[in-house]
Amino acid sequence: MSTIELGDSIPSLTPHAVSMSLPTWADNVDYETGEKRVMDKIPTGYPRFFIHNLIEVFADGIVAKYGTPDQKAMLFPSRKAAQRCLSFIKAKAESSIAGDVNIIDLFLDKSKEASEIIVKVSPSISAVIFHRELFPIAKQYWQHSGDGISSRQAELCHSLFSDGKLVDSAPQPLNQKRGPKRYQRGSEYQTFTKEHKVVSEGGKNSQLPLTNDVAETRESTQFLEERFGRNLDVSFVDNAKVAIRRRIAGSLVDEVDLAVEPSPKVTSNSRGVPGLSDDNVYLYPCGMNAIFNTHRMMLEGRGQLKSIIFGFPYVDTLKILQKFGPGCLFYGNGSSEDLDDLETRLKAGERYLALFCEFPGNPMLFCPDLKRIRKLADTYDFGVVVDETIGNSVNVQVLPHADVVVSSLTKIFSGDCNVMGGSAILNPEGRYHQPLKNAFDADYEDTYWVEDVMFMERNSRDFVTRIKKINDNAEAICNVLLAHPLVKDVYYPKYTPTKPFYEDCRIPTGGYGGLLSFTFHEKAHAVAFFDRIETAKGPSLGTNFTLVSPYVVLAHYWELDWAAGFGVPADLLRVSVGVEDMEDLKARFTAALQAAEAVGA
Repeated sequence: MSTIELGDSIPSLTPHAVSMSLPTWADNVDYETGEKRVMDKIPTGYPRFFIHNLIEVFADGIVAKYGTPDQKAMLFPSRKAAQRCLSFIKAKAESSIAGDVNIIDLFLDKSKEASEIIVKVSPSISAVIFHRELFPIAKQYWQHSGDGISSRQAELCHSLFSDGKLVDSAPQPLNQKRGPKRYQRGSEYQTFTKEHKVVSEGGKNSQLPLTNDVAETRESTQFLEERFGRNLDVSFVDNAKVAIRRRIAGSLVDEVDLAVEPSPKVTSNSRGVPGLSDDNVYLYPCGMNAIFNTHRMMLEGRGQLKSIIFGFPYVDTLKILQKFGPGCLFYGNGSSEDLDDLETRLKAGERYLALFCEFPGNPMLFCPDLKRIRKLADTYDFGVVVDETIGNSVNVQVLPHADVVVSSLTKIFSGDCNVMGGSAILNPEGRYHQPLKNAFDADYEDTYWVEDVMFMERNSRDFVTRIKKINDNAEAICNVLLAHPLVKDVYYPKYTPTKPFYEDCRIPTGGYGGLLSFTFHEKAHAVAFFDRIETAKGPSLGTNFTLVSPYVVLAHYWELDWAAGFGVPADLLRVSVGVEDMEDLKARFTAALQAAEAVGA
């Protein structure tokens, strides 16, 4: 494959892609520093970090109708999520501008003509409108919580909004500061700009017009409604959710006909915990939203206590525990010495809400000692939340050691890099199961957009066979790297010092996963390798195609010294291995290693 051009979506020609191409080392650095040459070429990106242009344009349209020219909006799928954002803004903002924040709720006007499918879905949006100076604070909430709407939801809802079918429940407030006419909502403010093209899921470009003609507006809306109907039969969406939950629970591994009513509750599973059913699996719009809500439910079910984060974490997991609730105790090394320190604190009487960890961790692939952690949790009364995104349920069984297992379905469960999703599994045998179950059931909102559900169900049907192929490919790439003299270290669960902890949880037929990281002795070799490697290059992981990233540059550019303090090298390269032909993949890595050899030769 030739390298995907800077700024193009990954995969190419995918309107709701989860990643974007940063094909050179310099592109990654310049993206982090906001250089114009890079930013001007990037229309989209990882959805929690880069608000999709379909969402931005919709938000601008809502502000044009309900706000003033000095305001912006964040869009959420429910009033409760919007209220959480509003509370976060007010808690963090200067009081002089924090008071001017409000929520507009938009609902489907069922008196207007709409397709049967649209009426069944009955879409709604809650917009938080605030002074534009507050955007960085609102963006923090969007990024950390994962509560925001998806681009597919924005695309359809904006078309309904433009056609007058998505309306506020109350009369429009009289606003004396409406600004010039160009800011007012009218038929001339169309869903998309002239330059914006929507690419259908079939891959064909469809130009949506910018016009004053209401008839053409309705044609655009009708086009999207028809495409919406073609992409899914939402009458099957409930069955699709059951199928996804059962796959996650380990009770469904075969194909499923969504037109057939699901069988009654299934409790046999591959998770290693008897009695687990899909009733204990909760679906969320993205993985971080599953973590965010699990933390909220822990606080609800167990009270306001500090949490523990064990091991070098994904950046937003740490931010959630620091910014929402009483804070956290952070053990960035995740070592046995850290557990010794924790045990000393616990023996001295300190009490905690829950310990959060990844299995394995990203990007170093070290594993926490879950057996010891479980023993400490039982002795000293705290919960255990394990993020299994990287290990995945085909390779490891972590639920017996956890009270809640969370995962980003966006990654290998989907594989196609075109839809977001997340899940939380409650351990039915966990000591906090009942209070957690009560908290989840009382608070849970199903905000997973129906189209995203259908794409996720479709993508995940073959995830077991994909993971087995990826396991084999990853080990083959490790062998290529381990044999090369320029490579300093390879990080992979099979080769790290924490391998025994991985083996404690590995399923006998399981492998070691599709994620690995490595370093060179010299930064120049890392740069040459990365610039040469002929794979997709951008954020995210768990894709069906191999994806390479200078991960620490992207995730921790402004805190490289901090990351290095926990043994995470700035020049590390992270590889998410795909399902490509093994020999072809090895040849690509060999060619990139040769480019590294040529440096200084």
